[in-house]
Amino acid sequence: MGADVDLVIREGRVVTPEGIVEGDVAIANGTIVSVGTPVSDTKSSISAKGRWVMPGGVDPHAHIEQMSGMGQWNADTFETATKSAAMGGTTSVISFAAQAPKQSLADTVADYAARATRGAMIDYAFHITLTDTHVAGFKDDLATLIHAGHRSLKVFTTYNIQLNDAELLGIFALARQNGALVCVHAENDAIITQAKESLIAAGHVSPSDHAKSRPRMAEIEAVERICRFAEYLDQPVMLFHISTGEGAAALKAAQARGAPVWAETCPHYLFMTAEVLDKPGLEGAKWMCSPPQRTPADQEALWSALHDETLSLVSSDHAPYRFDETGKLSAGPDAGFHQIANGLPGIETRLPLLFDAIVSNGRGGPEAFARLTSFAPAQLYGLQRKGAIATGMDADIAIWDADKQVTYTANDLHDNVGYNPWEGRRIQGWPEHVILRGKTLVKEGTFFGNAGSGQWIDRPELATKPTGSRPRTRAK
Repeated sequence: MGADVDLVIREGRVVTPEGIVEGDVAIANGTIVSVGTPVSDTKSSISAKGRWVMPGGVDPHAHIEQMSGMGQWNADTFETATKSAAMGGTTSVISFAAQAPKQSLADTVADYAARATRGAMIDYAFHITLTDTHVAGFKDDLATLIHAGHRSLKVFTTYNIQLNDAELLGIFALARQNGALVCVHAENDAIITQAKESLIAAGHVSPSDHAKSRPRMAEIEAVERICRFAEYLDQPVMLFHISTGEGAAALKAAQARGAPVWAETCPHYLFMTAEVLDKPGLEGAKWMCSPPQRTPADQEALWSALHDETLSLVSSDHAPYRFDETGKLSAGPDAGFHQIANGLPGIETRLPLLFDAIVSNGRGGPEAFARLTSFAPAQLYGLQRKGAIATGMDADIAIWDADKQVTYTANDLHDNVGYNPWEGRRIQGWPEHVILRGKTLVKEGTFFGNAGSGQWIDRPELATKPTGSRPRTRAK
């Protein structure tokens, strides 16, 4: 090894799936060719002495250049969202190709692929969001797209894009037949509707009332039901954005029964409570998301579930809307919570927040950080060359300064949202150098990416397999 090596990252503390390695990482043609072995002859090098050398972040849940169920476009394009991601240490993202009413799935994916091809500056894949199962060619299109490498689907049990139980079971069966993971936003719509209508009738429509409009039981019931559906059909399922301790407990029980279920949570559930919504006027709308933030007890339950791997990963659920008439305030300055877009930006802040908690403040250490933010999402979603520093993998790397301290300010992110929901929060640990397939994307706060340079990530096979068993019906 020598002249063929393009780049060596020297003398870092390298976090690999097998443990921490002190030494060099060599890269050639965008691929990692050695880890830990000293390399003398290279075209260029980076000193990482005293730094953590981590895999680039894999964010498997972000809404980019997408219309919401309320009919509002996200604030971000692929260009702005992926720049923001890179500035926070993320090098791969799975966003959504969201089916519009009466739109074929083939057209849905083609539309989003065109947007990403034009703008994406990190590598990307799609979850196909299924909202209209009655369009012509639905089953054939779905099978074709799954076998073309789109191995994850998204369904809702609430909002005006929800699928009923019969439709959900039909999607689960199609996914099992063709080899796809089904991702679920699991909240009980009837419980939410009853709570929401009661609050509105009583005139309780402030952003702080949003949390009351989505009771914890809505999540608990839907999570338990979806786990049973997955168990019944032996269909792999990923439960999105778990926010309650009871939701995590339901998952743990299902996993103990052998159900093929996995789940994630998000930074806003780990670091925020519902009190964040209680601000003057409509200010609390900046933090409105669904499910809402919960309680300190839920935070600790979620951390416990991450530690015992009941919850497999932490995504951003980046859902960007500006705090103005184009976004959160589109229904006017007196809007009720039911008229305000749900979601907050997070694609840039996910990794620094988690590094601060897990590495700097001891909630697991560097290996746990890499597993939850890179390795596990890449493994579970079938991003075969992503998420790990190992020979043969894409050279997607973030070099972290563990000592650097940063205090977030009002509008210091690189997305198109216009505010930072973590304003005033001080963190320790910062991605000072971010590399995608061997090329520098970010160095000491300067961005070097180009629109359209991101590549689509093919997923040739389902990573989260069925267990191979189904509950037996008892003979009468």
